Amino acid sequence: MKSSQFLISTLRDSPSDAVISSHQLMMRSGMIRKLGNGLYSYMPIGLRSLRKVEKIIREELDNAGLLEMKPTVIQPGELWKESGRWNTMGAEMLKPQNRGGQDMVVSPTAEEAFTALIREGLSSYKQLPIIAYQINTKYRDEIRPRYGVMRGREFIMMDAYSFDADQKSLDESYDKCAKAYRRIFKRLGLNTISVKADTGAMGGSGSEEFMVESEVGDDTLILCPKCGYAANVEKATCKPDVAVDKDGNPQKPTDKPYEKIPTPDVKTIDDLAAFLKTNTQSFIKTLIYKVTNSSIDLSKVECCKNLKRVQDGDNFYYPESFVAVCIRGDLDVNEAKLCAKLKASEVELAAEEDVVRITTAPVGFAGPVKMVNAPVICDESVSTMHDAVTGGLEKDVHFIHVEPGRDFTPFMTADVRVVVPGDKCPECGETFYSKKGNELGHIFKLGDKYTKSMHVTYLDQSGKPVTPIMGCYGIGVDRTLASIIEGHHDDSGIIWTMSTAPFQVAIVPIKYDGVMKEACDKLYDELTSKGIEVLLDDRNERPGVKFADADLIGYPVRVVIGDKNLPNVEVKLRSEKDASLIPLEEAGAKIVSIVNEELARLNG
Repeated sequence: MKSSQFLISTLRDSPSDAVISSHQLMMRSGMIRKLGNGLYSYMPIGLRSLRKVEKIIREELDNAGLLEMKPTVIQPGELWKESGRWNTMGAEMLKPQNRGGQDMVVSPTAEEAFTALIREGLSSYKQLPIIAYQINTKYRDEIRPRYGVMRGREFIMMDAYSFDADQKSLDESYDKCAKAYRRIFKRLGLNTISVKADTGAMGGSGSEEFMVESEVGDDTLILCPKCGYAANVEKATCKPDVAVDKDGNPQKPTDKPYEKIPTPDVKTIDDLAAFLKTNTQSFIKTLIYKVTNSSIDLSKVECCKNLKRVQDGDNFYYPESFVAVCIRGDLDVNEAKLCAKLKASEVELAAEEDVVRITTAPVGFAGPVKMVNAPVICDESVSTMHDAVTGGLEKDVHFIHVEPGRDFTPFMTADVRVVVPGDKCPECGETFYSKKGNELGHIFKLGDKYTKSMHVTYLDQSGKPVTPIMGCYGIGVDRTLASIIEGHHDDSGIIWTMSTAPFQVAIVPIKYDGVMKEACDKLYDELTSKGIEVLLDDRNERPGVKFADADLIGYPVRVVIGDKNLPNVEVKLRSEKDASLIPLEEAGAKIVSIVNEELARLNG
């Protein structure tokens, strides 16, 4: 390809809203252009790299035995009503209506579509397992899209779904996809960290994320330096620790009844610790949370018996409820864990007026003792506490000598704490450290969440109808492309991996004329005949402009042809500082060797 036949439009400066390297470089190199907030279009140079990422994903999944499909992006709302997610998916899901007034969905994910499509032809156990995938456009109405294609509203996803007869088969499908993922990311030149993760709104268990380390990552990774334990902070667990008193000794049970004490103008845990001359571990911190679309059964909780409960397909959920979450005073609540435990679409701290209504006191005086207006959820850390202090459900009042289990009984006890560096690994007891990361891929075992609600069955060997179980596997294609740039760039621009570069080689003549033109054309023809992807920069531009564009766009190999060096040409790798002078007659074979050796390394 010659530059005069191609669209190259680079920018000297980054747009003001581009704050991370990949966003800046994709805009400056002309890979993408912005159409609207969170909406980016791929230009020809960017599309070439995007298609290469897709090709590698497709090849590895095909090699693993997965079957590609192409569901529609617009889906009937009835499918989402069947699954029970029509009202629980949240505001990120765009719900248009067609001209006939039928509810539709702009696909944010495809569990419903794949389940419906497989359901139509599934009749016998002999057809299982099935693992089908798509590489397709999705839309999520992100409230704050940012970082270019790293977190846009419209994006491209590879998502795959396995349908299996039993847990053993699901485990095999899961492992097959996990191995394919590792091959994909190796070929792309990405070093990934595999971490335990939260399944979020998709549900299920057995979850694993493939992360890349990034200073601007959206995720915090909790890592063990000894045994290799790795988890997203949303999912991470730690070794339980025993609550200690102000002297550092394990807390001891008390026979004293809980007692009301005045605590005028004392609201925060730190202020209370100073006021009572004790430590923060002696307090049970109670937070009131508003819960949206929870499907956990609250029918036996007295204060929830009159709560609005909605049936959606075969599922029930509470559109709005409130819970009182108790945790040791030195710890914080992990809202992702809490959301998962409550089987909700969202949890958030309750508004002040709701806190006052539920606790009958101002903010800062909530506690589990005598709590009658919301079910009490206790973090596991509360289980080891004794002789504790809690809010007294009155202004300027707290309770002392509180014994969990004696003075209050929680509706649920669960791990809902935020794990932080310094906590201990649950596997080996070593101290955790953390890194920032970006999620590229996510795999998890769904079980029968969708096949059951959408009435998918097949006949087993005895002729009885059985519900299959599912796995779900996703890769963010745009995000993966941006992550390659995040991990491979310098001050001058992108440094593409050989497998994903828009062109593997750029030939840059000082001037495309005379003997330089003849040398360029000869080398171009030789390389393209050997299957090398070459861009010949035949533009009538100053050499400095061409060199700057080549570095910005990031071609792995740059060949400079000038009349002063001929019959030698200058060959420089983008990843290296120095160039080499090579005779023109030898340059073609040398460049072919460089390209193929690097591809072999990535593909090996």
